[in-house]
Amino acid sequence: MTGSDDEESLAETFWAVARRLRHQSKRTLEPWEINPGHARALAVLNRHGPLRLSVLAEHLGIAPRSATEVVDGLEERGLVARQPDPADRRATLVALTDEGTRVSAAVRAARAAEAERFFGDLSDSDRADLVRVLRTLRD
Repeated sequence: MTGSDDEESLAETFWAVARRLRHQSKRTLEPWEINPGHARALAVLNRHGPLRLSVLAEHLGIAPRSATEVVDGLEERGLVARQPDPADRRATLVALTDEGTRVSAAVRAARAAEAERFFGDLSDSDRADLVRVLRTLRD
């Protein structure tokens, strides 16, 4: 096998794992009728509290217009609410509702269980190595 075959094989394996994780994540979120983008937004709002739409978009790494669509979907489900920013009445904050907080906690627990099933066959050492490698690639 040549060097380029090794790289291609590594990339193909990586993408196969990523696809499997993505599909598993979608299945995990089905009970709440939300998609991974919605789940990420709930997690950011849970972690940071009420945010302006532009700040939420930055945290999610998406355009403000896309964040509006995410928030609209969550608002339709009663998981977030828009409210005036007390620091600037012209601005709007997006905040979790009580139901959004409940769903966020349930999703977090379901995802933790999903991750344990997915990575459960790895030793502690393999998990630590995988985290180190993925963080290196991410950064």
